[in-house]
Amino acid sequence: MKITSAEFITSAVGPNQYPTDGLPEIALVGRSNVGKSSLLNKMMNRKGLARTSQKPGKTQTLNYFQVNKLLYFVDFPGYGYAKVSKSIKGQWGKMIENYLKQRKELRFIIQLVDIRHAPSKDDIAMYEWCKEIGIPTVVVATKGDKIARGRWLQHTKVIRQHLHMRGDDTLLIFSSETGQGRDELWSEIKRRLYEYDEEKRELAAAAKSEANAEANKEVTVPSSAGGAEGKAQK
Repeated sequence: MKITSAEFITSAVGPNQYPTDGLPEIALVGRSNVGKSSLLNKMMNRKGLARTSQKPGKTQTLNYFQVNKLLYFVDFPGYGYAKVSKSIKGQWGKMIENYLKQRKELRFIIQLVDIRHAPSKDDIAMYEWCKEIGIPTVVVATKGDKIARGRWLQHTKVIRQHLHMRGDDTLLIFSSETGQGRDELWSEIKRRLYEYDEEKRELAAAAKSEANAEANKEVTVPSSAGGAEGKAQK
C-alpha cells in the first residue's frame, strides 16, 4: 500500500478524547517488547513516528495514528510486564474493556506475538477474550527475521495450538527489519475493511427493503371492505 500521509493524532485515556471523524479503527495489542512500535513504523513507512519505549509497560494510553486520512491504527498499552503496578494494570484493563466493547469505529484487532516463543498466558487470555466478545482478530507473529525461514512452520504451529486457532484463522509472519509480511498485512487490512463495508451496505439495503414492504402493507385497502359495505346498504 502506498502511504501518502501518516501522523500521530492523540493519546487518549477515555471516550471523550477519541477522534470523532468516524474513520475505521484497527487496534494493536500485544505484550510489552513484542514490537508494536516497530511494526507500526514499518507499516506506515515512517521511522520513529511510533516510538519504542525504553521502559516496557510505560505506555498507558491509546495512541492514535492516522494513515492516508482513511483509517486509524490504535496502539494499546503493552500487557504482561511484571514491574507495572497492579493499580495501573487495573486502569488499563478498564480502559481496554470499555473500548473493545463500546467503540463502534473498531473494525478488528491485530494481536502481536513473538514468533520465537510460545504464546504467554496473557497472549492466550487476550485472544480468547476477543473471541468471546466477538471481535475479529488477526494474529501477527513478529520478529520473523530472528529465526530461520525453515523453522517458521514449526513455530507458527506452536502459536496456533496454544491459541486454539481454527484452520481459517489468520496468522501472518512479520519482520520490521526486512519488511516481511508488510504487504500481506496491508492486503488483509484492506480486505477486511472492504468486507465490513459491503456487509454494512447489504444490511442497509435489506432494512430499506423490509421498511418499504411494511409501508406497502399499511396503505393496502382490504377488498372485502367494499363488499361488506354494499351488503349493509341493501
